Amino acid sequence: MTAETPVRPAGPPTDDAPVRRPPEHRPPSRLLSPLRETGKLFALALHVARSVFRRPFQVREFIEQFWFVASVTILPAALVSIPFGAVIALQVGSLTQQLGAQSFTGGASVLAVIQQASPLIVALLISGAGGSAICADLGSRKIREELDAMEVMGVSPVQRLVVPRVLATMFVAVLLNGLVSVVGTLGGYFFNVIMQHGTPGAYLASFSALAQLPDLYISEFKALIFGFIAGIVAAYRGLNPRGGPKGVGDAVNQSVVITFMLLFFVNMVLTAIYLQIVPAKGS
Repeated sequence: MTAETPVRPAGPPTDDAPVRRPPEHRPPSRLLSPLRETGKLFALALHVARSVFRRPFQVREFIEQFWFVASVTILPAALVSIPFGAVIALQVGSLTQQLGAQSFTGGASVLAVIQQASPLIVALLISGAGGSAICADLGSRKIREELDAMEVMGVSPVQRLVVPRVLATMFVAVLLNGLVSVVGTLGGYFFNVIMQHGTPGAYLASFSALAQLPDLYISEFKALIFGFIAGIVAAYRGLNPRGGPKGVGDAVNQSVVITFMLLFFVNMVLTAIYLQIVPAKGS
């Protein structure tokens, strides 16, 4: 004889009867983690943008951070801009010699320095020197629970700590961009005239013939945006460390890498928009 399987009577489930529920289809958290982190980064950027106009503004903190970021980036920026200007001048000069257009060497090299090299040099230095220090400072405050204590006392860490640091990176980036442009242009002029035996008059004449004032505007605007990105990414990673002191070190490395990736992408977008909106001189 075979045992008969008991049939559960129809009706509402009782406490002792197991209830079967359909399986829930949840996407893996690893796939959503980058989107979640990106959303938090944009949320912090909007929060900082709104907090800039709120009172009280931390003037002393802004001045201290401005001086700190400037002090650690001025000398490296000046030293790095010389070889950058030299390499661009030598490469462009060699190319124009092959094409028989040596008279355009000055304009092409100077425009490359002002529009592309100078904002990127400034942003990379600010992210590597100032941004890493900002990330480490905020991360150490976070693991010591200083930021939580500020929130308990009703003080916004974003308005008190993040806003002055982001504004400091933006202003330093704009000022350093002018310094790097001048030093890179002088370095390119020296190497083109001395090393490649170019003509000083032709170098300056080609620059005045090809360059225009919007080229300087887009360079300063790029530096401002890049400084904002470097400050926001450093602040975000500093506010969200993982794993104690080791997590702070990992957050510093991540902030530099993420900033580099965003800088090159944003630079491509801004350059494409600028070339579509502003016509070339003489066209």
